[in-house]
Amino acid sequence: MTCPPEARCEEGTPVSSQSSSATGIGASVRRKEDHRFITGQGRYTDDINRPGQAHAYFLRSPHAHATINTIDTKAAAKMPGVLGIFTGDDLTADKVGGLICGWMIHNKDGSPMRAGAHPALAQGKVRYVGDHVCVIVAETLAQARDASEAIVVDYGLLPAVVDTASAAKAKTVVHAEAPDNTVFNWHLGNKDETEKAFKAAKHVTKLDIVNNRLVPNPMEPRAAVGDYDQGEGAFTLYTTSQNPHVARLVLSAFIGIAPENKLRVIAPDVGGGFGSKIFIYAEETVCVWAAKKVGRPVKWTSDRSEAFLSDAHGRDHVTHAELATDAEGKITGLRVKTTANLGAYLSTFSSSVPTYLYAPLLSGSYDIPAIYAEVDAVYTNTAPVDAYRGAGRPEATFVVERLVEVAARELGKDPAKFRMQNYIKKFPHQTPVIMMYDAGNYGAAMKKALEIIDYKGIGKRKRDSARNGKLRGIGFSSYIEACGIAPSAAVGSLGAGVGLWESAEVRVNPIGTVEVLTGSHSHGQGHETTFAQLVSDKLGIPIENVSIVHGDTDKVQMGMGTYGSRSGAVGMSAIFRAVDKVIAKGKKVAAHVLEADEADIDFADGHFKVKGTDKTLDFGSCALQAYVAHKFNGQDLEPGLKEGAFYDPTNFTFPAGVHICELEIDPATGTTHIERWAAVDDFGNVINPMIVEGQVHGGIAQGVGQALLEGAKYNSDGQLVTASFMDYCMPRADDLPSFDVGMTVTPCPSNPLGIKGCGEAGAIAAPPAVINAITDALGHEDIAMPATPQAVWRAAQKSLRRLAAE
Repeated sequence: MTCPPEARCEEGTPVSSQSSSATGIGASVRRKEDHRFITGQGRYTDDINRPGQAHAYFLRSPHAHATINTIDTKAAAKMPGVLGIFTGDDLTADKVGGLICGWMIHNKDGSPMRAGAHPALAQGKVRYVGDHVCVIVAETLAQARDASEAIVVDYGLLPAVVDTASAAKAKTVVHAEAPDNTVFNWHLGNKDETEKAFKAAKHVTKLDIVNNRLVPNPMEPRAAVGDYDQGEGAFTLYTTSQNPHVARLVLSAFIGIAPENKLRVIAPDVGGGFGSKIFIYAEETVCVWAAKKVGRPVKWTSDRSEAFLSDAHGRDHVTHAELATDAEGKITGLRVKTTANLGAYLSTFSSSVPTYLYAPLLSGSYDIPAIYAEVDAVYTNTAPVDAYRGAGRPEATFVVERLVEVAARELGKDPAKFRMQNYIKKFPHQTPVIMMYDAGNYGAAMKKALEIIDYKGIGKRKRDSARNGKLRGIGFSSYIEACGIAPSAAVGSLGAGVGLWESAEVRVNPIGTVEVLTGSHSHGQGHETTFAQLVSDKLGIPIENVSIVHGDTDKVQMGMGTYGSRSGAVGMSAIFRAVDKVIAKGKKVAAHVLEADEADIDFADGHFKVKGTDKTLDFGSCALQAYVAHKFNGQDLEPGLKEGAFYDPTNFTFPAGVHICELEIDPATGTTHIERWAAVDDFGNVINPMIVEGQVHGGIAQGVGQALLEGAKYNSDGQLVTASFMDYCMPRADDLPSFDVGMTVTPCPSNPLGIKGCGEAGAIAAPPAVINAITDALGHEDIAMPATPQAVWRAAQKSLRRLAAE
């Protein structure tokens, strides 16, 4: 049923040959949805055009920080095609509230975080370049854009606060609610015990770390179509969302667009998100509201320039970290002080990322008895910062794995052996920072990765590179993440404004085909395939007979969406439970039809069978009998075959693994070439190994992008100087090697499928692996992400000067 422990993924070969069928659990089934995507038959938000629709264009602030003295729209309103121009005052007049942050964080003293207002259209002040000043709705996009140029805004310019590290000391204030630009001063762990560990330490490793700001850049930009049915008094919003039900909840209950029963949110095909499409944005809020104002559907599609400016960014941490070790090299303590930039406004989940998604993972894969973390979150005049693939876990892993690598070097220890010495070896394991890891075998992953990378031969390969005038390095990253974000009671106690369960409904049609309605959503993970594999396997029916329905709040009752690698562990577990209920009712139906006691009915391989007899009923026939209902004779059995389930897990899941990067640097040009990559991950039980391996590949690519290429930069005036692909460099195929992927398996005990989640692992593991390899090649630690050719060239010259002096 699942991939065997320590299985090796050879190219083109399924990890497991133990699936119950060619399309069941454990089989590398090709994605069902890919045919429509690669033939141009996908249906994305921008493909949706409503009769009579108008187009929206947002006039955005060219300044990072300014008061809005006046907005003169008179000339623009008279221009051809203009249907309406709206400002923040119009939203206020209609009692439309601002955007919210859904996770409350408290300061060290117990007081709540200081949240400034976040209007969908700016009111009185703009706070970053790209802030929404007003919206123009016109017959065509060109007309709306032309009209925007006739709008005159009188700005009162203010100094901008940009730098993360110094924001709390700046004289300029972004929000009056936070006079020192500090959202919260938060901490986690035992400070006294940690101080004791450092006082007793034989050695202390210290490191200053910057986790660079990233722009998400999914292939499909954000888009929205708002529609209003005057006869029904109901709104429909089509939008690029990873969680349409949460969007409806926020737009209804907090922003006040309409009651939930009068608001339908549809997220059709979504072309990538990486977290950036979880949040409730101004544009979708304004489009659905404006549809009623102009009496026409209103459509907006972001262009790439808008995306750079206004999509929520990721990362942007500045950290000082210290690691204590004893005389034997055992890690005894860790302390971390992080400043996290949250941008100009608090986005939907932004406050949770540098707190409960970050600090509880600072134990990493290691048995560290004492940990203390302090996090100060600050406002700056930059785009809001929120969850981006991994969301807090990559930041934590980068801190831990850079510290561990440097500590091994300072202690003169082999980095692999140093990690193995300090790994957690007994489970379950309670860390000093909330998390209780339930299952794992980190040593097995390390041993497998060392074998794949041929660690024994690294010395010879380094010498060969040196003879060719190159510098070769190898870098380790031993990561762990908490995903399957849940359970509801746990996250509620930590400040989450929602529960994080998931729902499913399994509808069996009279001829035995099945529709699965899930609260999870897909933005490229292959849910239409893996979810169908699960149902096909459990019910013993062809995978073609299973269809997956998601992304529509009028079809699916309620769901919490897709993020944090929760679709499998939480979403599929809900489906698993609902299918169990279908089978249970099917046994009742079969008992009536086969004239047997329910207790004597078994179900396997798509057939209900009376124990000890040859009397059987296949699943399709049972479904038909459930709807015909002739055999029920008025007994306590309702016709039909449809069941639902809500699943709330008992713990997070903890995927883990070891990635090793081997690379070569040309000191003459600063070019870094990744030569080898070993990735050994433990995702628990695996539904579709091919899809999982694809997720690993994609995550590594994003992590390599952060390490070598990507970095969002603002100048001192708050202008984004990396606002296009001319200045913001994304990874390409020739930046990446062929990945050598392996797996170990420790099934997750906290969900019925034993799965852990795989979507973010590569993005978490890759950055420290790359930087550890670069610093190993250079022989010093003086380089930060992104390690561009220019930065590497400068660092390499330092290495060459040192070698010459020796």
